[in-house]
Amino acid sequence: MMERADSGQKLYTRMRLWEFPDQYVIEPTDGSSGASLAVSRVDGSLSLIVELPDCNSVRVPKIRTIFGVVGILKLVAGSYLIVITERECVGSYMGHPIYKILSLKTFPCDHSLKNSTSEQKKMETEFSALLNVAERTSGLYFSYDANLTLSVQRMHDLGDESKMLPLWRQAEPRFLWNNYILEVLIDNKLDPYLLPVVQGTFHNFQAAIGKEIIDVTLIARRCTRRNGTRMWRRGADPDGYVANFVETEQIMQLNGFTASFVQVRGSIPLIWEQIVDLTYKPKFELVRPEEASRVAERHFLDLRKKYGSVLAVDLVNKHGGEGRLCDKFVNAMQSITSDDVRYLHFDFHHICGHVHFERLSILYEQIEDFLDRNGYLLLNEKGEKMKEQLGVVRTNCIDCLDRTNVTQSMIGRKMLENQLRRLGIFGAEETISSHPNFDESFKILWANHGDDISIQYSGTPALKGDFVRCGQRTVQGILNDGKNALLRYYFNNFSDGSKQDAIDLLQGHYIVSVSRDMNPTSQKGGLEAVASFPLALSFVLAGFFFATLSLRQVRYDLRHLFFSIMWASLSVGIAAFVRANGRIFCNRPRLHKPRR
Repeated sequence: MMERADSGQKLYTRMRLWEFPDQYVIEPTDGSSGASLAVSRVDGSLSLIVELPDCNSVRVPKIRTIFGVVGILKLVAGSYLIVITERECVGSYMGHPIYKILSLKTFPCDHSLKNSTSEQKKMETEFSALLNVAERTSGLYFSYDANLTLSVQRMHDLGDESKMLPLWRQAEPRFLWNNYILEVLIDNKLDPYLLPVVQGTFHNFQAAIGKEIIDVTLIARRCTRRNGTRMWRRGADPDGYVANFVETEQIMQLNGFTASFVQVRGSIPLIWEQIVDLTYKPKFELVRPEEASRVAERHFLDLRKKYGSVLAVDLVNKHGGEGRLCDKFVNAMQSITSDDVRYLHFDFHHICGHVHFERLSILYEQIEDFLDRNGYLLLNEKGEKMKEQLGVVRTNCIDCLDRTNVTQSMIGRKMLENQLRRLGIFGAEETISSHPNFDESFKILWANHGDDISIQYSGTPALKGDFVRCGQRTVQGILNDGKNALLRYYFNNFSDGSKQDAIDLLQGHYIVSVSRDMNPTSQKGGLEAVASFPLALSFVLAGFFFATLSLRQVRYDLRHLFFSIMWASLSVGIAAFVRANGRIFCNRPRLHKPRR
């Protein structure tokens, strides 16, 4: 079903990278008879060569093994070759190995910088530094044979001619992480080197139910249209593409049968933002409210084209900043709702609180009719379609991480139970929780999925993950949530700006041009030259620590009351100063001109 590309277009699976002084040469070493790829270190130009350059005592190249070419990125004066230096096989999908990228490495083709101006060299240095951030991108997966960008249903519906195309030509552009940096290779018609990469997750497990062995796989595909980090990418763009849009596909295989169920998540489809200002929860700002209905309409029109009917499940609070955003979402949906598009609000925190997530059964009762009507994909032993999925549940909270993952795991569980009943494995009242080993593996599957998606967007594992992993809230889980919430605060304010810049470069949302006017790097002086968040945080924590110690001694000596007040006031004062001077500490992106 997940056919390989034609043998003439087969991807190289192992290569040798030769580092010569004037060029890089990539030689296939997997038994293929194809030509080697030469990349000029002067201008990044590409050519195919039959024989390797001569080596001698003066010209001894460095040699390393690589497992794929991810792409080539051009900056101000140089180009940069990005390759896979380490991989790990994480499982198989439809009989084909799936690999996770463990290490990327960037090789500069920047010898032309010798003839560049000092300003160009300075700009090149700043931009190329972002590639060090890009090398640490998490959650990248690929296959030399299977098309990971398409769901089983979409792959099944491809025509025979399309299935014979190279994988990159079959790929869904929204989920092709290296879509932009592959362009140079595509232009040079280097199909055997064109390796599609997706960002997301891939987890699977096998479990026995009686004599039956069930294989369950969970794949997440992150959309690249509005990719980014938590506070730096919110809401939608004018075209209706939303932040943190992820397609999650749950696949079950049993006795030759294959069942697939797809869900999606994504930010509230309005143009809104939270400006990082060192507050724990920056204020929600709706931008261009007059365009809210049009943007939401474009978003749901796109979903209908790709998935059929849509049920939008909104999990945000009804009060505070989330409530105001929710009201705008409701108003925008009034002109959109129809037989094919439904909107349902479920105040997750009000109904479930922080521990009673079993109350999600209330939500399931409200969406059960939609799930029954729109179903899932089911293929028989011959690969013939017995049933197809006609619609999708779109879930969102504010971040589309924690509440969303708990909810999606509940829906995924219910749908898997329905599939097992359809195949006669489960009785009418039988559930996954009736089988402890199966139940534990399923919980871990979804918990790992939630952690991966959360790390890619927020920098930390998911909150509320203990419920998904253990089926209940735990003291340890609540403590972990507190730690991760503080880490998210730090990342939002002090590291995600540079990470966002790197993402924008790799995804082509910002294209470097020599002719563009670049904002000069600000020269910091005075307090700004020495101020840093860790220093400020240390002062605040120390102040509260000594205030606490003094308070414990108040009953023995009233002087400690004075010191308690003094230390607490000092801490509050420093915190207020840091907030008021957030521009000193905040790591704001420098890239501000998007690709059009």
